[in-house]
Amino acid sequence: MQVGFTPVADDLYREIILDHYRHPRHRGRLDPADAVVEADNPLCGDQIDISVRFDGDQLAGIAFEGTGCSISQAACSMLCDEVSGGSRARARDVADRFRAMLVEGGSCDDLGDLEALQGVRAYPVRVKCATLPCNALLQALGHAEDRP
Repeated sequence: MQVGFTPVADDLYREIILDHYRHPRHRGRLDPADAVVEADNPLCGDQIDISVRFDGDQLAGIAFEGTGCSISQAACSMLCDEVSGGSRARARDVADRFRAMLVEGGSCDDLGDLEALQGVRAYPVRVKCATLPCNALLQALGHAEDRP
């Protein structure tokens, strides 16, 4: 079942996306970082590097650099904002639920600004743009867990 949006909701979501694109949160690179993942979507040219640093189980720092469309860059800003300061488990949960929302039409409850991207699922080619940061984050979490 396709979720419908009112024009007011569309405008609100568009503004949230544009705000994160124009004024990205967590832009930069962490040094030192526990893991750095470079991810790209060769079909459209989106490129994102995510760096993470942990203090025990807490995500003490997260940052990204990248280029690409407004969807990929805004999604990265939103994702970093949503998981910053949380536990590894919460970061993994948010990334998994965000991907499920876009790919499977799952629930978007408790995803913060990421909920603004739920309309992207109506455009399958743009889903790859929006999920690129979440795939990179999940990979970074895996790399960080593999470190001694």
